[in-house]
Amino acid sequence: MSMIVSTKKTLQLFAGIGLLFLAACSSKDKKDPVANTDAAIVVTVATPSGNVQQGINVSGQIEASQTANISTRVMGYITLLKVKVGDHVNKGQLLATISNQDMLAKRGQTDAMIAEAQAAVSSAQKDFDRFTALYKQQSATAKELDNVTLQYNAAKARMDGAKQMRNEINAQLGYTSLTAPFSGIVIQKLADAGSMASPGMPILTIEQSGSYQVSAAVPENSINQIKQGTEAIVTIKALDKTIKGTVTQINQSSQYTGGQYIIKVSIPDNEKKGLYAGMYANVVIAVKPIIAVKAAGNSVIVPLSSIEHKDQLTGLYTISSNNTALLRWVRLGKTYGNNVEVLSGLELNERFVLKAEGKLYNGSPVRIGK
Repeated sequence: MSMIVSTKKTLQLFAGIGLLFLAACSSKDKKDPVANTDAAIVVTVATPSGNVQQGINVSGQIEASQTANISTRVMGYITLLKVKVGDHVNKGQLLATISNQDMLAKRGQTDAMIAEAQAAVSSAQKDFDRFTALYKQQSATAKELDNVTLQYNAAKARMDGAKQMRNEINAQLGYTSLTAPFSGIVIQKLADAGSMASPGMPILTIEQSGSYQVSAAVPENSINQIKQGTEAIVTIKALDKTIKGTVTQINQSSQYTGGQYIIKVSIPDNEKKGLYAGMYANVVIAVKPIIAVKAAGNSVIVPLSSIEHKDQLTGLYTISSNNTALLRWVRLGKTYGNNVEVLSGLELNERFVLKAEGKLYNGSPVRIGK
């Protein structure tokens, strides 16, 4: 009998402990805090079928607006080279000279030919004037006057030809004195005094000083969004400088640029101080909002900026039912400019985090901004 009573007391004791445990669990469930909305990270969400405001981001280099290779059209030894790399030159300044003794000799020959031709013209003109007077007095025949006239015209033609030969030699002599076509800086020296200069072979390279632009390459899937006059933001990391420029030139062919289309972005004059040709720049070209929905068929397209990379995995943040960030691993496909195709892991009309005003992590409270 006592054993039965003891067993009942033991069962009652365990039952009481169980009730206390359940009550504690229930109380704990009730006291679990809800995500603090005040500490929530403000995020901007989008769907693959929604509009996305974006800009085209490309890389480029600063270059001079005008560059010239200085060369000659004649062959000869370089007798004088007056500048070196880094020198400032003015428009019309003498840069180099080419040996021209043979041309000077030819010009001397043409001068002699011109003197001879002038003497022949003078003699022929006297004959022409004399026979003209005799013909008027009917003392010379028309045939004689025609012959004298022919000799006079031939003498004048020979003199004109000799003068044109001298003009040609003077033009060639001009190619032996190389001058600066504009004011600028010598950036390259490709020969030294004593070297043989060949026609078309560059000797010096000059860049126009104080006039810069950015040359950038744009992929073919983005070039149709860019127009002349479009605003562009140029960031030069080496100088920690941001400049607002304008697209001034768009190359219509990519045949010789590896499938990339070269554009030129002007830099305002008041922003050119401290710039040097060759500096790398990042260019963001503003474009109108586009619909990032279907690249092909029912493809899911999202901006590259929303993708998270961890080791070899790629993912993006979605919003859970209790307004927390949920990292979703996805598999990516082709890239379309600043967008990328999501092959799996995200539905076409599912919301994802486009950008956040703080550091997101899995489970962090979020609040959708306006």
